[in-house]
Amino acid sequence: MKILYGVQATGNGHISRARAMGKYLAAAGVQTDYLFSGRPADQLFDMQQFGQYQVKRGLTFVTQAGKVNYWQTFWQASVRTLQQDIKALDLSSYDLVLTDFEPITAHAARLQHKRSIAFGHQYAFLHNIPMEHATPMTRLVFKHFAPAQYQLGLHWHHFNQPILPPIIDEEPHDVAQNEQQVLVYLPFEDQNQVVNMLKPLTEYQFSVYGPGLSKATLGHIHTHPLALKPFKTDLASCNYVLSNAGFELISEALQLKKRIMVKPLQGQMEQQSNALALQQLRLATRSDTLNSSIVANWLGSQSSQQFVHYPNVAKAICDWLLADTPTDVATLSKQLWQ
Repeated sequence: MKILYGVQATGNGHISRARAMGKYLAAAGVQTDYLFSGRPADQLFDMQQFGQYQVKRGLTFVTQAGKVNYWQTFWQASVRTLQQDIKALDLSSYDLVLTDFEPITAHAARLQHKRSIAFGHQYAFLHNIPMEHATPMTRLVFKHFAPAQYQLGLHWHHFNQPILPPIIDEEPHDVAQNEQQVLVYLPFEDQNQVVNMLKPLTEYQFSVYGPGLSKATLGHIHTHPLALKPFKTDLASCNYVLSNAGFELISEALQLKKRIMVKPLQGQMEQQSNALALQQLRLATRSDTLNSSIVANWLGSQSSQQFVHYPNVAKAICDWLLADTPTDVATLSKQLWQ
């Protein structure tokens, strides 16, 4: 079998899922080519696993100071380039197209009548799940941005819907746990403001990752550029995670039983809905604003956060894809949530 796998590269979560899926596709002997869109090629990192991958412009949202800037999003979008890339993508040599909310591969598969399967957190919003600030426009985006013949939504709970648990790129880390260590990943915030916010909190050690940061030590604050292995090591060793409300990092943190606080990206319905779901499930603390006092109160609290454990969804999906007679999605969902 030969697969083209499209990955939305705006955030690192989609890429993390592709890392998990790619391992099992390769182990099964599947020839897989990758196409990433939504981020310039020079901003991608630690991509060796994906071989000779393609990078396209695609579509992405522009953020500034923790909020979506719809004006800049509109001006930086190139619908013409997107349409050209969709029409130019030749799928004749592929048996299947996979898409993790990547629009070029999804729409090319539809135009060329190629079998296609989509999976990702965004497809969970096609079901009746907790949502905040949902509008007819956001529902249209989730439905038509990257459609496929089969769509597998992922979430932290099934909400009595045919949704799958998260795909988690787990790697074994034999590292000591540091009860006072906090992993900080707030890529949509001003990184200087993040560092200044953490300066008074000298009782804790902060590992801060973000765009534009260099490797440096400022007393109890350790800043890092974006890099896969150091980030995974710090995630494994920390006790707390402070982040925006993206899906994949929170999924990995939940699996590792970390205490979590999220600050959802304002104006981004998906992140605000994620924060709402985390609140309802008692899986994390939510704050729509951040300052030193708010973070200090969270770190010092004894909140009764719930802990969960998810099955190996990446392997289950790969087995499902390659089965001679795959079950329906609802059955797959029930099997995994058991």
